[in-house]
Amino acid sequence: MEMSQELLKAREYEEQAEKKISAKERPGFHLSVRTGWMNDPNGFSFYDGAYHLFYQYQPYETNWGPMHWGHAVSKDFLHWEYLPAALAPDAAYDKDGCFSGSAAVLPDGRQLLLYTGVSKEAGADGKEKEIQRQCAAVGNGTDYEKYEKNPVIDGNMLPVGASKIDFRDPKIWREEDDRYFCVAGNRAEDGSGQILLFESGNGFDWNFKSVLCENKGRFGSMWECPDFFKLEDKWVLITSPQDMLTDGREYPNGNGTLALVGAFDKASGKFLEETNQTLDFGIDFYAPQTTLTPDGRRVMIGWMQNWDTCGIRKENTKWFGQMTLARELFMKNGRVCQRPVKELEILRGEKTEYRNVVFEGEKRLDGVKGRRVELELCIRPEKEMYHKFMIHFAENESFHTSLGFFPMDSRLEFDRSFSGTRRAGLHKKDCRVFENEGELRLHIILDHYSAEVFINDGEQVMTAAFYTELAVDGISFAADGEVCMDVVHYQLG
Repeated sequence: MEMSQELLKAREYEEQAEKKISAKERPGFHLSVRTGWMNDPNGFSFYDGAYHLFYQYQPYETNWGPMHWGHAVSKDFLHWEYLPAALAPDAAYDKDGCFSGSAAVLPDGRQLLLYTGVSKEAGADGKEKEIQRQCAAVGNGTDYEKYEKNPVIDGNMLPVGASKIDFRDPKIWREEDDRYFCVAGNRAEDGSGQILLFESGNGFDWNFKSVLCENKGRFGSMWECPDFFKLEDKWVLITSPQDMLTDGREYPNGNGTLALVGAFDKASGKFLEETNQTLDFGIDFYAPQTTLTPDGRRVMIGWMQNWDTCGIRKENTKWFGQMTLARELFMKNGRVCQRPVKELEILRGEKTEYRNVVFEGEKRLDGVKGRRVELELCIRPEKEMYHKFMIHFAENESFHTSLGFFPMDSRLEFDRSFSGTRRAGLHKKDCRVFENEGELRLHIILDHYSAEVFINDGEQVMTAAFYTELAVDGISFAADGEVCMDVVHYQLG
């Protein structure tokens, strides 16, 4: 297939720029951008024997810019191999960006990409407006050709009142009868988000089916990056609302994540919402996307960053942006819960274990340190209820990042205020832990510049990036009141 000059330029540039970034500058087992800037995961899928993860990509700078699609593959979600950039903004309908989208497999074995093409055009009033359309590309897992009849879904298909400007991020799936469906984010006439459902017999010729779900002003404004799937006996709609107002400790303000749990009436194309929840209570998590593994697990990866704190980074960095660890989703007590993919166990090296460590004040444990580690903690009162428990990591005499648990009000706080940042951005987030009576189980994954905290067997999760120098690798504990603690510590290879 013939390659455009824009895509050829991006591929040649990334191949050379990648050589200037040493492995020790990157995370150990989280996917980071090949060079330049990364945001939303795209096209997360299993194809031709490997997991494919595309991503929003600006190869030439470490700031957001003209969107390309970067591309990487993995057999285990942990060891990633970069492939050449898959898409560049090189057509009239996507000249201002190839925005987020997804992937499916065609009956002939080719991989189908569905993405948002963006172009700025003059409106009837003479003012320039950004038009968003859904476009297709087909390829073999490395090279992709844009469909000659793009766009495949445009503004003429939208229901009355639906925005043609805020209309993006198609998530496609193929049913057992070989029909295709996709959901896309949209802004309704009232200005708040809605999710639209489309159907197709071949993946290229699409029809509007229904308004799957409406926000009606409840959770932020525009709903971005939707995903829709069956999880056990429930249907789950995931989306990332913009400009959320805080709602107690379930929904922090800003750009967040939302999971709606309920049922799906396929005949009418309507989602029947039962409950709602946030997906991650930490600082850095947005635009997650899921795929189904060959062994039937629903696995999710998100962008490990926050739009409001993109300026907080290492100085003179050659790359910016990484993804979360892949997480298995499961239902528990009506909530969507998360755990690290089971493949993480293959990285486990030296194990250090302590049981029934009773202490008050500060505590360090031999063999418990590092910036690429897995920690399993269980904390409980020794006799009377303690007032506070702390764990510090990425710690020395000057710096630390911490988790603090306050059992009296069941609050867990993540704090990176002392991680060496020179910016007064968002550094603290907390969540209300469910009923616990002072007992708390934490599963913490550290990988150079990030922490992912799975709370009480994945009932809640907190994720954050930080950029303390790698030599700062201490881990310590502290308690106000007497606690009993179990610790399992693995070095991760």
